[in-house]
Amino acid sequence: MEVDDGAELCFPQLLNTSCRKPTLPWSEAVFLHTLLSSISLLTVALNLLVIISVSHFRQLHTSTNILLLSLAVSDFLVGLLLMPGEILRKTSCWFLGDLMCSLYKNLAYILTSASVGDMVLISVDRYVAICHPLHYTTRITERRVKLCVCLCWFCSVFYCSLFVKYSLVQPDRYNSCYGECVFVINYNAGAVDLVLTFIVPITVIIVLYMRVFVVAVSQARAMRSHITAVTLQRSVTLTARKSELKAARTLGVLGFLFLMCFCPYYCVSFAGDNALNASSASYVLYLFYFNSCLNPVIYALFYPWFKKAVFQIVTFKILQPGSCEANIL
Repeated sequence: MEVDDGAELCFPQLLNTSCRKPTLPWSEAVFLHTLLSSISLLTVALNLLVIISVSHFRQLHTSTNILLLSLAVSDFLVGLLLMPGEILRKTSCWFLGDLMCSLYKNLAYILTSASVGDMVLISVDRYVAICHPLHYTTRITERRVKLCVCLCWFCSVFYCSLFVKYSLVQPDRYNSCYGECVFVINYNAGAVDLVLTFIVPITVIIVLYMRVFVVAVSQARAMRSHITAVTLQRSVTLTARKSELKAARTLGVLGFLFLMCFCPYYCVSFAGDNALNASSASYVLYLFYFNSCLNPVIYALFYPWFKKAVFQIVTFKILQPGSCEANIL
């Protein structure tokens, strides 16, 4: 019996303090591991393409794309680090130790906060571009956008250091046994996190996009009513405005999916102290991380420049001299 019991433990040499191995059926464990691994690889690959595209091609060095680059970096790290960690937490024992568990939890909060901040900055960028187009070039400059991105990441690190300040000092504080890595969110900290990283940012995003939608509809009607009487110069201007409206619509879809993927996570995390450790509730984390895979898919569907950039990358044309000056818009 001792041999059997030891075989079921993560660390058989620690009979009294070791956690038991997950008891998922073999078929379910294989399916879950395959599915999550595929999503993780897809997330890494797609976001890496976005990062290379925006970083390499000079035509894509715009204020909006700098924000998309920051979002792609956080999504890339989610696919590269957080998704494999979640696979390990769900389908196996945690063999990486308490310190790595603590770092994993800190990184999860940092990337989440950075993603939320990027979405807010993107919504502000689109609001100014659509609702105040004459002031866009003066208010939204590349230098200001880069500064905002740096502040976003700095604030994410600072905020998360306060939110999980005990995790590095006492990495095994919430573990009941060896071989587990749990996310414990007490009620007060969960309430603060819910307000600062979900309710307030989502409210800002929704209000700004509602304003953008109203202005976009009025502009679309104006363009349709005057389309037959425009000059060539005005036609070019209308084409540029259509491009802005399409970009706003695309980023609006990003914001909607962001909301749909984040809502279940925060609802469950606010439900109780150990909600995120329950077997049924752990799936909200998969949906939470899956948003990082959806973002570049939307780029591929809505942005022609992304398709052209990917073609340049996969055919290795970016290795040619002067490829960064290629016309892909």
